[in-house]
Amino acid sequence: MSDKNTRTFSSLVVDGMERAPSRAMLHAVGFNNEDFKKPQIGIASTWSMVTPCNMHINKLADAAAVGVNNADGKAVIFNTITISDGISMGTEGMKYSLVSREVIADSIETVVGCQGFDGIVAIGGCDKNMPGCMIALARLNRPAVFVYGGTIMPGCHKDKKLDVISVFEAVGARANNRIDDAELAEIEAKAIPGAGSCGGMYTANTMASAIEAMGMSLPNSSAQAAISDDKRLDCERAGAAVLELLKKDIKPRDIMTKAAFENAITVVIALGGSTNAVLHIVAMANATGVDITLDDFTRIGKQVPMLADLKPSGRYLMTELIEIGGIQPLMKILLDKGLLHGDCLTVTGLTLAENLADVKPYPAGQDIIHSLDNPIKKDSHLVILYGNLASGGAVAKITGKEGLVFTGTAKVFDAEEQALQSILNGDIVKGDVIVIRYEGPKGGPGMREMLSPTSAVMGLGLGKEVALITDGRFSGGTHGFVVGHITPEAYVGGALAIVENGDTITIDAETNELKLHVNDHEIARRLDKWKQPAPRYTRGVLAKYAKLVSSASLGAVTDNLD
Repeated sequence: MSDKNTRTFSSLVVDGMERAPSRAMLHAVGFNNEDFKKPQIGIASTWSMVTPCNMHINKLADAAAVGVNNADGKAVIFNTITISDGISMGTEGMKYSLVSREVIADSIETVVGCQGFDGIVAIGGCDKNMPGCMIALARLNRPAVFVYGGTIMPGCHKDKKLDVISVFEAVGARANNRIDDAELAEIEAKAIPGAGSCGGMYTANTMASAIEAMGMSLPNSSAQAAISDDKRLDCERAGAAVLELLKKDIKPRDIMTKAAFENAITVVIALGGSTNAVLHIVAMANATGVDITLDDFTRIGKQVPMLADLKPSGRYLMTELIEIGGIQPLMKILLDKGLLHGDCLTVTGLTLAENLADVKPYPAGQDIIHSLDNPIKKDSHLVILYGNLASGGAVAKITGKEGLVFTGTAKVFDAEEQALQSILNGDIVKGDVIVIRYEGPKGGPGMREMLSPTSAVMGLGLGKEVALITDGRFSGGTHGFVVGHITPEAYVGGALAIVENGDTITIDAETNELKLHVNDHEIARRLDKWKQPAPRYTRGVLAKYAKLVSSASLGAVTDNLD
């Protein structure tokens, strides 16, 4: 493939007498004379040995390069970073987690823009990799395919399947003497058997499913085990697919339309996906120039039921969904009901409806994906709340299993660590609303996930008796009566900053309200006395992030500089 129309960017780098120095350097990394006539495809690999989610992605990048090279392109593999939420959770290091999404996006944009790649395959594993990759692809707008690194296989203890959330909840169980040290150690040792992203419908599997539904991954990319022939072939096909997209001049913004984002939201709701999907979908839409807001989740959520009985609130793991066909049959169900836009273009070059035309239904008797007439919840579990505690919006994850309304008494903490210690000490009792503030995008900074405290609450058996609200976020593994992404955040003077111990708070998923039972005059009096805390970081990445980042309701993005 030597058509200059497919070499829009690489030709500027390697063509002509004056580009001889560039070619000289590329000879050293393996180019031959024929390679300079081929489209150059950057393979963005998030490989790293810091986390099992990404430890295999170097091999997947090699497979994608094979696909590119066999399709008469020239693949160039490069790396970007990853961090591990699961390892850093509950520590100061977790403040870098959401920041990494921006670093990944910036670094991919930087390499591709500098090197003149004509197309891109981006391969992500852990949570922030996926939206980070997608933000970069949207900014660059060059033919591209995203590949999910795949889900992990489950561990096993006492004939019960395990994943990383099992360990977090075991910590709470140990604190309540429901298990002993030996059993905690066994669960710890068995929960993570190898490579791949966390095994439930947590953030990684949620975002992979959303991106496939959006049309930016090949069919079934979201529903393959990390260590499998299917995943290797997915990468090879993705490499070849980018060359086809180049020929047809199909770019990410041709695919990532408003209708495509609506498809992603619909599938996330049907799967019972992570609250982080709200944050990341809004951020990806921002990078694409598409107007998606919190209210779109409410609008779509009124029409779309939750159908998947997947962890954390359900019974099954992603590997079990893979065994019955992944998310393609679910999308066919939603399409046939008129809940998906079938005319959306995808990276196959076909529409979503064309991709789904020959998809077979789930096997009879399976109970992982419920039917539309027997949903787990008749509308969305992702509930957008407003009220005097969240005038800019907040995101709740309420499956209905915990009830739909909770009124309780505030116990207030200015950091996650304080709350966790209080929970483990037995200071939290039935009827409490745990308030964790100064954990927002600016205040944290970095908007940490509150998985340690929520898992400790579940491990203590208080999941239905205690609520937790925060201007931070939640892991996809969190379940229980939880509200995050509260906007305005406490650090910028949101009402969360003036909540006091003993105040009454109501979370109402029927009226979509988050209410502090304090009159307006008293709220104004408290806010008048409130003073913004000193920033926790004044130099470096976290300080820079705090200065640039938008509110959670706008996706917590750093390039919205208008």
